[in-house]
Amino acid sequence: MSEKVAIITGASSGMGAATARLLAQNGIKVMMAARREKRLLQLCNEITSEGGDASYKVTDVTSYPDMEALANETIKVYGQIDIMINNAGVMPLSFFRNLKVNEWEQMIDVNMKGVLYGMAAVYKHMEERNEGHIINFGSIASHVIFPSSSVYSATKSAIRVLTEGMRAEITPDQKIRTTLICPGSVATELSNTITDASVYPALEKLGNKEWTPLEANDIANTILFAIKQPANVDINEMIVRPTAQSL
Repeated sequence: MSEKVAIITGASSGMGAATARLLAQNGIKVMMAARREKRLLQLCNEITSEGGDASYKVTDVTSYPDMEALANETIKVYGQIDIMINNAGVMPLSFFRNLKVNEWEQMIDVNMKGVLYGMAAVYKHMEERNEGHIINFGSIASHVIFPSSSVYSATKSAIRVLTEGMRAEITPDQKIRTTLICPGSVATELSNTITDASVYPALEKLGNKEWTPLEANDIANTILFAIKQPANVDINEMIVRPTAQSL
């Protein structure tokens, strides 16, 4: 594990930050990417003070030049990229009738283009080395569509297609793995992006108050599990819900 290098987008909080900490604790060098430099710097200092190896680069995942620069910086600092974790995402749920077009565009840019740009930025490097692991974040919302999730579910469904599409194109002699992580309810800042107040009563009717959400570290442990598998084992998709979650 100490020879591996991982890029993590959306690393300034939530599942991204938890994953950065856990991977570093297990000897993996981490390059953290997000827009909030103050948080990245703080997390980087925390990890290095505990003996981990971490760097960061302020990155807008909706910009392909930014994502290329992130990959190039990682190679410059660490010499290689073994793992790409496309975690950055937003979830401004809203009812279709309210026509939150700007928020739809934001989800398409971050959730879809951001992941696609991340995959593209590292693929040639992994292909040349004939080694790599691309881990993308889907959602339970790509399996279960509910009122107010239509656009969000569409973006996360697209990630299922992109991840499986890449897997299907990888030839038997290539040692590149793909994994899709689909979390259920997790206690993160993701719901803070919701501006459509009428969504909350509808979510309550779905029973979202009946279960305790997962912690970000639960998803980090799931990612570490996938990474730790032998080279001949490729875990393609995992759905991770709280045990009591019905949705």
